[in-house]
Amino acid sequence: MRDPTPGTFLPRNASARLRFSPGAERKMAAPMSEGCPALEPGAAPYGNFPNYSRFHPPEGRVSLLPGGLLQRLFPAAARPLLGLDVGCNSGELSVALYRHLLGLQESKGCLDQPAAGKDLNLLCCDIDPVLIERAQQCSPFPASISFANLDIMDSSAREPILRSYLGRFGRSTFDIGFCMSVTMWIHLNHGDSGLMEFLSFLSSLCKYLLIEPQPWKCYRAAARRLRKLGRNDFDHFRSLAINGDMAERITHILTKDCAMELVCCFGSTSWDRSLLLFKSNGSNHEGRESSEQEQ
Repeated sequence: MRDPTPGTFLPRNASARLRFSPGAERKMAAPMSEGCPALEPGAAPYGNFPNYSRFHPPEGRVSLLPGGLLQRLFPAAARPLLGLDVGCNSGELSVALYRHLLGLQESKGCLDQPAAGKDLNLLCCDIDPVLIERAQQCSPFPASISFANLDIMDSSAREPILRSYLGRFGRSTFDIGFCMSVTMWIHLNHGDSGLMEFLSFLSSLCKYLLIEPQPWKCYRAAARRLRKLGRNDFDHFRSLAINGDMAERITHILTKDCAMELVCCFGSTSWDRSLLLFKSNGSNHEGRESSEQEQ
């Protein structure tokens, strides 16, 4: 089967026949050591890139997403829609996604908040408190975009934060999740089981999931740069059984083990990264949607 035309929504069961092109890489932030100089890209164990958006501008991703996407995905859902951005770094991509999804112009900020907040609210989290503080200080939409310092793999830390946020809206799940070049850092630091746990958790928490997996060559580059600086190798790198075509492997996990279906491939960024949209088939999302429409 040929690769789908970028932006084409796919029929059911098409995901098993897709082939993906390998690509480049983004980040999941990690706490920066005081007095430590900025690390060479890919060298930090958690991908701590304080100036990441200078290398891969947000426009390279949001330009692949069609206008009116939220209306197409949620034509009759109650507003506001809720989104979760995992590994948001200092928030530039989070804000760009928010503007694009709502059709807001770059020059507009605070004046759009009341109307925009009625349509979409985002919770954006990152493991690095310094980057989260920067995101909070620079956000043009503080009433609609919340930033939280959170290790998403720490269940004892994530549960109260996510539950509190969702509770503000009387909800138990998010409408859409964003996982933009984060999977590699989860995989390298938590192993195969950690990656599967992470994907399973997101699929249970989000009706839709927009994901940008790092390709395997980025794993090798991250490990090589770490060794070049004389640091210890990633604990799990040499034992990872989930490897090779990571976009295809992650698609397989989500569709076969996490009750999701691949509904659209939006193409690839200029640094050759696939942007994939999945939808949950889980009964928890169907039941929540029905109950909300009845209210």
